[in-house]
Parts: sequence; structure tokens; C-alpha cells
Amino acid sequence: MMSAKKILFVLTSHDKLGSTAGVTGFYLPELTHPLEQLENAGFSVDFASIKGGTPPVYGVELDDAVNAHYWHDETFQHKLAHTAALEQVDAAQYAAVLYVGGHGTMWDFPQSEAVQRVTREIWQHHGVVAAVCHGPSALVNVTLDDGSLLVAGKQVSAFTDEEEHIVQLEKVVPFLLSSKLQQQGAIIAGAAAWQDQVSVDGRLITGQNPQSAASVGKAIVKILQG
Repeated sequence: MMSAKKILFVLTSHDKLGSTAGVTGFYLPELTHPLEQLENAGFSVDFASIKGGTPPVYGVELDDAVNAHYWHDETFQHKLAHTAALEQVDAAQYAAVLYVGGHGTMWDFPQSEAVQRVTREIWQHHGVVAAVCHGPSALVNVTLDDGSLLVAGKQVSAFTDEEEHIVQLEKVVPFLLSSKLQQQGAIIAGAAAWQDQVSVDGRLITGQNPQSAASVGKAIVKILQG
């Protein structure tokens, strides 16, 4: 039986920025800002990652008050250090899943059978599927039981090709996320770079960039409380 209150946050386990010497992982504000919205609304949130354990993180900007609040919280740090391996997660326990962004997701979300299973099961059991920034890379290969692509014909916001060029990683990432989603039939709703942009298409909630993270959390709350 799907819980009315539990929400699953999924994080990347990938820490290498392509063939460069750079490091990556999940982007902290895209975890903390939605988390604040959901916890303030009374929801319980569990963390999972592709491999389990402690996921790689960047964007630990502690002048961000929300980041600082969680980063210095022992309970949060314990949860982050002990994420469940996604393949072991029972999707039926959750009313919603949020795929947290960060460039690392581009390497391990799209091909993950666990990502595809959890997304499909939550969606087909009338749950909410949400993602922010590069998190929508989780949606790239998700098919439903009828063989259709989850994103086909749905409005989606994700890190734009323009934003990828601005951060000069367009030749590092395996593909350009918004273009890939569009190729799979998604209707891309993109705003100007670094603007808060969230698309809500039924139970599918997607945010374009870090600036959209809190708004994604608010949108999840609105649907689950409705």
C-alpha cells in the first residue's frame, strides 16, 4: 500500500565529470531546498542513491541558509551517509519520488534499471514523479507497461542546452538533456537561463535548474495535499 506521506529522494552515485579531471555528484541545494518544503509540510523523506552509502556531493555553499541548516544537522548527515541502494527500494512505500539533480546524474540515472523500475511503479500506482535540473535524466529511458515513453507528450522542464553551454560542459556530458527529452516526445518548457521554471503536467513535476528547486518541493506538496 502506497504511503500517503513518505517521499523518496534519489541521488547520483557518480563522481567523475566525464573524461575531465573534474569531480561531480549531486548538487546540494537541489536536495536541501525541496527537502525544507516537504518537511515543513509534514512529509517524511527517505534518501536513496544508485549504489547506496554516501553519495558524492558538490555545491556545498554554506552562505545559503537552507544548505547550512541541513549540512550542520546530525540527523541529515546520518541519512546522507547511509542512503539505501535504489535497487533494494520498495517503490510501493512511497507516494512520490524526486530525482535530485547534479551533473553526476547524467552518467548513472539514464541507464539504471532501478531508476526505471521505481519511476514506472510509482507513476503507475498514481504517485508523483518529480525531478530537478539534471534530475530529469532519470526520465530519459522510462517506459510504461504499455511500451510508451513516460515523457512523450508531457510538458517537461530540465537544464537547458543554453545553460549547459553557459557552464561550458556541453561537450563533457553524454548528451544535452533538454534536447534528449525533446527527442523522446517531451514538450520542453524552458525559461531564460537561471530563472525559476517548473512544469506540472498531471503528476509529473520537473524543474529547470537550481533556482527551481524550492518550487519543485512546493509543487509536490500541493499535489500530495490536494
